[in-house]
Amino acid sequence: MPANPGMDEPNTALLAEDFCDSLPLPAHLDPHFEAALRHVLQNPGSLVRPRMVMQVATAYGLDASRANSLAIALEYFHTASLIFDDLPCMDNASRRRGAPCVHLAFGETGAILSALALINRAYALTWQALSGGARESQFQVMAYLEQRLGIEGLLNGQSLDLHYATLPHNRETTERIAHGKTVSLIRLTLVLPAVLAGASAREVQLLERIAVCWGLGYQIVDDLKDVLQCVAETGKSVARDILLGRPNIAAAIGVPGAVERLNRLIRAGDLTLRRLLVARPSLSFLGKLRSDLQDELIRVTENACEMSTRAQA
Repeated sequence: MPANPGMDEPNTALLAEDFCDSLPLPAHLDPHFEAALRHVLQNPGSLVRPRMVMQVATAYGLDASRANSLAIALEYFHTASLIFDDLPCMDNASRRRGAPCVHLAFGETGAILSALALINRAYALTWQALSGGARESQFQVMAYLEQRLGIEGLLNGQSLDLHYATLPHNRETTERIAHGKTVSLIRLTLVLPAVLAGASAREVQLLERIAVCWGLGYQIVDDLKDVLQCVAETGKSVARDILLGRPNIAAAIGVPGAVERLNRLIRAGDLTLRRLLVARPSLSFLGKLRSDLQDELIRVTENACEMSTRAQA
């Protein structure tokens, strides 16, 4: 599905600047705290989520300034969740986004305070995005945000993740955890800008279905990377899931089963996307994100095959 030629790709460099600049650091800040925050802000990652927010917002005609505030807010929420996820009491990771994890460079207290600073700022940016919008959509956005980030969504998913050893190690359990963690953030990315711009209930429903398919899909790719790749390829710690007894669908049902499951999710997402584009053709750029997901699958599995061949030789 070709991307909409009339829709410009968001400028990643500008979004990286906004990611860094949207959390002002006052002059009187504790030097250690400031250094930890700068470490986080100067390593924004791929920024795929804010780019997606901006494109969905453009497709629905949302004001660019409000869209930008929402995009950075959601990326701050996401980044904060990664900082917490990397802590020794969680995944005890060593690298994230190609750099040392915050807790290794600045201690656990520096990491926790940095994550809380991002969350606090993210709520302020969300309110900026809501300003001027219809009162009904404001309540809907905040309720949806709480549902996805709160005890029904991200927090419950993280708790299940930490107690995975006591749960059945099967596809149902791993996907339930992924629904809470990965899918929640993808749903926010696709759904919130549409809701803020007044999308119909049917379009929101279709966007949610796509988010579920692609959210689970990206989690499967991430699980495959953890099993098949090295730190140099991923930019973060790998082989952590099996070592720590954490959910990994490739470990639970095998690499071939995980690849088959991912292909089924991609096909289901394709069907839903076709229905959505009938109502909203300006969302055709989503086809590229779908292609990126499949390309990533191919890259991960091909690299694994090459590594296996070299090892046997």
